[in-house]
Amino acid sequence: MKKYLVNTVLFLLDFIFIIAIYHLVAWIRNSITTYEIPPLSLKNQEDFMPVFILIALILVYEKLYKYRLDFWEETKLVFKALSLSFIIILSFIMLSRINTEYSRSFIVMYFCFMTLLFPIYKRYIKKFLFSFNCFKKKVKIVGNMEQKIIIEREFKNNWYLGLCCVTKKYEAIFIATKDMPINALNLYLDRYMKETKDLYILPYIAKVNLAEVNIMEYFNIRTSVIHIENELLKSCNIFLKEIFEKLLMFLVLPLVLILHGFIAFVIKRDSIGSIFFRQERLGKDGKIFTCFKYRTMYEDGDSILDKYLEVNPEEIEYFKRYHKYQNDPRITKIGKFLRQSSLDELPQIINVLKANMSLIGPRPYMVEEMDKIKENRNIIFMVKPGITGLWQVSGRNDLTFENRKELDIWYIQNWSLWMDFIVLLKTFKVVLSKKGAR
Repeated sequence: MKKYLVNTVLFLLDFIFIIAIYHLVAWIRNSITTYEIPPLSLKNQEDFMPVFILIALILVYEKLYKYRLDFWEETKLVFKALSLSFIIILSFIMLSRINTEYSRSFIVMYFCFMTLLFPIYKRYIKKFLFSFNCFKKKVKIVGNMEQKIIIEREFKNNWYLGLCCVTKKYEAIFIATKDMPINALNLYLDRYMKETKDLYILPYIAKVNLAEVNIMEYFNIRTSVIHIENELLKSCNIFLKEIFEKLLMFLVLPLVLILHGFIAFVIKRDSIGSIFFRQERLGKDGKIFTCFKYRTMYEDGDSILDKYLEVNPEEIEYFKRYHKYQNDPRITKIGKFLRQSSLDELPQIINVLKANMSLIGPRPYMVEEMDKIKENRNIIFMVKPGITGLWQVSGRNDLTFENRKELDIWYIQNWSLWMDFIVLLKTFKVVLSKKGAR
């Protein structure tokens, strides 16, 4: 009963917001009313009611009110629902040729505002609702302790899910199946399927995003088959990714050129040496290419480092683990800022233009790291490295070398254009917060 109450409240609030955006767009339109553009009245809202209902029904169809989804997954479904609604409404108006008070520009403007503001509204409304325990869903996690701790931490930190872990009076069960024998899993299923109708299995397949796979049924033998595809190896997806990145590059290039002029001037004023730092890196198919960065170190950095390591030998062990020094004495004053803000990697746009790198992808590994990539080199070298990627938005220098490698493999094997979009947005957040940067 509680589940339906919470979902009903969320649905009604969303429906009110859908109508509120209409009034916002109508107010903007009325503020620029001319002889050719008559003002909208309350009667016009009644005519627009089928649009409100259609959007709401498609949101229900996309199961926004059935599951507790995280922000990015829910936002993807919202965009999908709004896109489908827009296509249906515009097609109906064009094909039916009915007289309407609404111009196509008004409809476009309405859906643009919806796409921009709906995810923001959802974050605020859910944060408010889930601040009350009565709206949270109580779940119990059983099974593997290591996996259980990770999931409990996520449910505690990710308030958008609206889940809290309990041991009694729970509404749903999560079974963590890492290293679990099939007999033990069957026992859990037999026990908890009698106690709750909401049962979630956390599969332990570390390298595949099961949310993107296709599950087929072979009815005669009562068996399900999981179909997995490497999307980033499809020629159409590679083409789509390149078009997306080139369009983005075209939009930001003027800003990049202005920023480059300012940074180049400051580097020259700060210390003696060239503007760019060039280093050989491993690219697609393991081919070596010259990677560009802004120079962030003094020209005589090696002698400075040798003296520093004699006094601070613990830095040698730190470098072996993270492939970075905790406090690198070779870095200039402006270089420290460039690294913290990640602006030192801005010249890698030259590598993107030269087709050595992508905007988003696995990190460009150094030549001397070839042996440390080991058996994973065939996967990592399938695609071009990127200026930013999952490693960049998941801790950066706070990650070990193995952590970075695992993230790169995950990205390659589970790529989607939506993932690239998320990484791009998170990159701005990481750069502004300077999280994990040195």
